[in-house]
Amino acid sequence: MLSTDVVVIGGGVIGCSIAYQLSKKGVQVTLVEKNDIASGTSGACDKAVLLQSKNPGLHLKMALEGVKLFPVLQKELDIDIEYKNDGGMIVIYTEEQWKVMEEFVKRQNKIGLKVHLLNRDEARQRQPAFAKDIVGSTYSPMDGEVNPLHLTIGFFQGAKKYGAKALLGTSVKDIKLKKGKVHSVITDGKSILTKYVVNACGVYAPFIGSMVDLDIPIIPRRGQIIVTEPVAPLIHGDVNCARYITAKFKPELLGNDEYARLGIGLSLGQTENGNLLIGGTREFVGYNKETTHVALRAILKHASRLIPSLKGISIIRSFSGLRPYTPDGLPIIGKVPQIEGFYMAAGHEGDGIALSAITGKIICDLITQNNISTDIDINKLSLKRFEEEDINEFRKSHNCYGYAL
Repeated sequence: MLSTDVVVIGGGVIGCSIAYQLSKKGVQVTLVEKNDIASGTSGACDKAVLLQSKNPGLHLKMALEGVKLFPVLQKELDIDIEYKNDGGMIVIYTEEQWKVMEEFVKRQNKIGLKVHLLNRDEARQRQPAFAKDIVGSTYSPMDGEVNPLHLTIGFFQGAKKYGAKALLGTSVKDIKLKKGKVHSVITDGKSILTKYVVNACGVYAPFIGSMVDLDIPIIPRRGQIIVTEPVAPLIHGDVNCARYITAKFKPELLGNDEYARLGIGLSLGQTENGNLLIGGTREFVGYNKETTHVALRAILKHASRLIPSLKGISIIRSFSGLRPYTPDGLPIIGKVPQIEGFYMAAGHEGDGIALSAITGKIICDLITQNNISTDIDINKLSLKRFEEEDINEFRKSHNCYGYAL
């Protein structure tokens, strides 16, 4: 039987960030991943570190704390994570959206995000590719971008450099408890004696939770993304639209047309190589990771309304990922009170990349010093905030009963 201080389950950006922070502090860590590093959601997303897309309050506060760590990671990690602090915009199409975003911006500024509204001419001066019929946009110089694959691999390689062990291609079969405490993790190849387990499995976190009789309210929310051929610089920084924010937080306000049913909202960015990443959707389709013609067509129709020149650019591929969605849109992070030594770090929806660094630091602080070094209210992220009847209603409303791998 192997022995380690902490078993981190999940080789995505969250699990690798936690393994990195813990091993850097001298903690013995074993990371267990059923496939390969970044083989799930962390390898199927765009590169935005968009603070504006976070709800004013705890969500945004976490992101503001997390973004402070990226310049440090750019220097610390042995791989170029391609972090840039080049600003971001949310496009506004209608006067009604302008009024909503006006209030959203006021609330974000109170939390500490530097963001303001631009009229049509100001927005098009910053992004000449925008269509002429927009109403305006927001702009924040604090938004940035990072290569999600490089970030995840950077965390993983850093963790190994500090002594972490990795069991890749290894499935967790069971978690054994003794007198209400974590005792060991049973995999398909080895048994691992440990004091602590961190469930960082994203959309698969409920399956790990069920091994210790925890009901974890996380369900998959599919997002489809299109990749174009490399083109000359066309988009500067990251671009979302007001509809994207609505689809994320208040999908019921979108109506009931095809766009609404697919959760269509624009996310747009350009890679170092010149490829455009065009998204996206927010769909509740279980663990189905296929791309669909109807969704890709709707994404392109929506995107080309804002950027007319997209019509002359070739598409080279598409992909989709599953966002781990919770009832209140906040991740589940911290100790699970009823099981000593069991920690949660999942449910980040589409914000796993942006919140990866701060999540790793929070879990590391809790395990090594039993408190955290920021003033984030960790109790509001606890699994215990969800009542059983709320979880049942959540699953019922999204037709989630019977979801299976």
